[in-house]
Order: sequence, then structure tokens, then C-alpha cells
Amino acid sequence: MKDKHLYLSKIFFFVLIAIFILLVIYFLVPVSDVMKRNLFPFAAVLAFLFFIFGAALLFLSWKSKVKGRLKTFLFLTAISAVGFLVSVFLHNFFYALGMIAANITVLRILMEVLHVTFFIIAIPICPIVFLIGAVGGIVKFIKKQQPL
Repeated sequence: MKDKHLYLSKIFFFVLIAIFILLVIYFLVPVSDVMKRNLFPFAAVLAFLFFIFGAALLFLSWKSKVKGRLKTFLFLTAISAVGFLVSVFLHNFFYALGMIAANITVLRILMEVLHVTFFIIAIPICPIVFLIGAVGGIVKFIKKQQPL
């Protein structure tokens, strides 16, 4: 084991991919509303773990001695994992502020722009960036052929 940070980064990277797959299954598989409500706590815990493992991967990628595109792909994966939950919270925060400031036109419009911006970051951008980082990271790990 040459680099402990790289070893942990690789583990966290693949854990993030597994969590991402579980979250995609939760949101895209059509099931009844009752089942979705019953499984929501599970999805919330998964989203929190996605954030935690993303933050850990970001830190470990920063500390590891990896250079080049592998580091870039690890950063893309980690930043999108962290950015998803942050953007969801900011979207909801600015939406709530917009509802509170509904009578103040300039503030309402500003909050509308901000909540839409963070929605767009959270829903289409973060998953796409995550997939780019994940696919690129897998390819680079296979190319390097470093066993766990």
C-alpha cells in the first residue's frame, strides 16, 4: 500500500457510486406513493451518507499523492456529491425566503432567481458531473490497475 489516502479514496469512491445507484433506483423506479413514503427515511440517510462520503473523498483526494486526470475525476465525483445536498438545501432556503418576501418585489425576484439556480445545480448538473467523474475515475483506476 503506497498511499493510504489513495487507498481510502478508492474505497470511498466506489461506496459513493453504490450510494448513487441506490438513490437513482429510489427516485426512478415507479412504486406506489405509500412505499415511497415508507422508504423516504432510507433515502434521506443515503443522501446524508452521500454528502459525508463525498466530503471525505474530497479531503482524501486533496491529501493523496495522485496527480493528473485521476485526481480531477476524484474531485469531480466528490464535489458533485457534496454539491447536491448543499444545493438542495439552498434551493429550499431561498424558496422559503421568497415566500416570506413575497410582497417585496426586488427581493422576491432575487430569491426566485437563486432558488431556481440552485435547483438547476442540484438536479441536472450535479448528477451529470458525478457520472462524468465516476466513469472517468473507473477508467483511470482500471488503467492504473491498482488493486484494493
